[in-house]
Amino acid sequence: MPTPSRTPNRLIHETSPYLRQHAYNPVDWYPWGPEALAKAQAEDKPILLSVGYSACHWCHVMERESFEDEATARLMNEYFVNIKVDREERPDIDAIYMQAVQALSGQGGWPMTVFLTPDGQPFYGGTYFPPEPRYGLPGFRQVLEAIHEIWSQRRDEALSSARELTQRLAEAAQLEAGRTPLTPELLTSATTAIMRHFDARYGGWGGAPKFPAPQTIELLLRHHLRTGDQQALQQATFTLRQMARGGIYDQLGGGFHRYSVDERWLVPHFEKMLYDNAQLARAYLHAYQLSGDEEFRRIVTETLDYILREMTAPEGGFYAAQDADSEGREGAFYVWRADEIRQALGGDALLWSQIYGVSATGNWEGVNILHRQRPLEEIARVTGQSVARLQEIAERGRRTLFARREQRPRPGRDEKILAGWNGLALAALAEAGRVLGRDDYLAAAARNAAFVLSAMRQAGRLMHSFKDGQARVPGFLGDYALYAAGLLELYRATFELRWLHAARELVEHLLDHFWDERAGGFFQTSDEHETLIARLKEVQDEAIPSGNAVAAQVLLRLAALLGEPEYDRRARATLELASDAMRHFPRAFAAMLNALDLALAPPREVAIIGDPAAPETRAMLEALDRTWRPNLLVAAAPPDDAAAQALIPLLQDRPQQAGRPTAYVCRAFVCELPTTSVETMLAQLQRADA
Repeated sequence: MPTPSRTPNRLIHETSPYLRQHAYNPVDWYPWGPEALAKAQAEDKPILLSVGYSACHWCHVMERESFEDEATARLMNEYFVNIKVDREERPDIDAIYMQAVQALSGQGGWPMTVFLTPDGQPFYGGTYFPPEPRYGLPGFRQVLEAIHEIWSQRRDEALSSARELTQRLAEAAQLEAGRTPLTPELLTSATTAIMRHFDARYGGWGGAPKFPAPQTIELLLRHHLRTGDQQALQQATFTLRQMARGGIYDQLGGGFHRYSVDERWLVPHFEKMLYDNAQLARAYLHAYQLSGDEEFRRIVTETLDYILREMTAPEGGFYAAQDADSEGREGAFYVWRADEIRQALGGDALLWSQIYGVSATGNWEGVNILHRQRPLEEIARVTGQSVARLQEIAERGRRTLFARREQRPRPGRDEKILAGWNGLALAALAEAGRVLGRDDYLAAAARNAAFVLSAMRQAGRLMHSFKDGQARVPGFLGDYALYAAGLLELYRATFELRWLHAARELVEHLLDHFWDERAGGFFQTSDEHETLIARLKEVQDEAIPSGNAVAAQVLLRLAALLGEPEYDRRARATLELASDAMRHFPRAFAAMLNALDLALAPPREVAIIGDPAAPETRAMLEALDRTWRPNLLVAAAPPDDAAAQALIPLLQDRPQQAGRPTAYVCRAFVCELPTTSVETMLAQLQRADA
């Protein structure tokens, strides 16, 4: 919280909510930039780089314990030039120094604390440091004194370590094409290797802490479609159900928390991130299309409704995150005491508490995290109530408690708008709007695209972050790739050429400014970005899919849609960079494996000639959405749309039959006879799928 008696430091002028949270610290913070780097050089001081983000619980803890402490701040100000970085605003800086910290300490995370030479080379680092020695960690003031002693008395050691580590970072950035062939065997062996880590009791892959794995879920669903493997479908759908019924899911307001600290999905880390919810909405949507399970459809709509209700800016952008903490306590907004439930729900309270796992003693620190681990059918048998009555009680109680919860102090919200994360949300809303017939989702998607493509572009370049009317920092690989992917979904949902043109413009900028001419693939930063100590490539997934994986998928889709073989060549060169890694570390490369699935799929295409808004044409398009076909290329346009025909080869020389909307189904460059019948089109497509 701001301390009015203090003069704010330089961070008061930043737009990042995370940086502004530190504006009243007694630490003499600088944002990353020429002023701070020049000061370090001029005063011959090492740099203390502190990296975090607004929804990070332990970042807030370290601020309260150390950065608000006057004695600690005096040491920091005397010995160092102190730089604060929002990792979401500068993922390039975060990625470089996170690799350094992992090399130095064997682990990484946030808050991240790194000590640099005045020219930015790292020589020591870690994550959270407590104020006094505990958890097996030295106290932060001890660390400050030790680093000062090294710099003052043993500087050669620090400089030698910095040179060696910087060289290792530069070498790690020089990725070369792997030796593993891009074959169906690679795809199958990598997927089955992931499946061996499945937790058959609680769902997910691996143990606690458990993170949602939307790219892994999509990979298993794709594997099921490609091979017919029922185990892959079962692992994906079981995991989705367990998450939806656990505490990681907000049972009242919709949307997912960041991760579960336990193996059962019960106790979450309570922050909510835009990127998790956008990706998970699509995972549940695809599972709904394959299974018809209405629970999955409900989770899709509740999650996207949450984004529209709580994470949407007036101008149409989507906010980044909501904090875990409120009232100074983690999860305070979301948890309930049993007596609160009784007071709010009256006669429904007993049954409602059984449905949502509420007890007098609580299930976490004396309070209750709402969850639904017992099926309603089981509760119905035990209580003698009908399932229908239990559903009615559950929904009535949810509405009542949601209204009560709205009166509580809300968690903080990080209101910066990030282009890449907005691309994930754009894709989710466009695809769900199309599949579920939700015009409000499509309208929100179109509004977002109009906003980002106007307010977040400068001189043809996409910008990374927007807040308070300002677009900041040139866009990174993930921004261009993820937003182009979202625009392709919006084109698929509307068949408006402006979105396809916009996606192509972003891809052309990627190829011109991010492509590695020597080894292939894309750098995280463009040739127009600030020069840092290393220029990295994103090939491994983090919380969001890797930029190179998404770029490969976008290039493959555009290559097929626009007839651009050079796009296809670049996509496959990008996949080759990660071929060995996909074989050895498949769980970290799920998005790249999804791109490989697309690259290996036989070409399957449907061209529909008819007004996309006309009922007969819509019937054809809706029929295509009844199941999930991730590798199917679909284009549609009225018969007199010369612009669409000129842009998209699939639409050329395709006359209507009998003046009615007409479908052309093609596989491996061979087309079936044109048809005006939905049933015939689906039969042709089924043969193509087979």
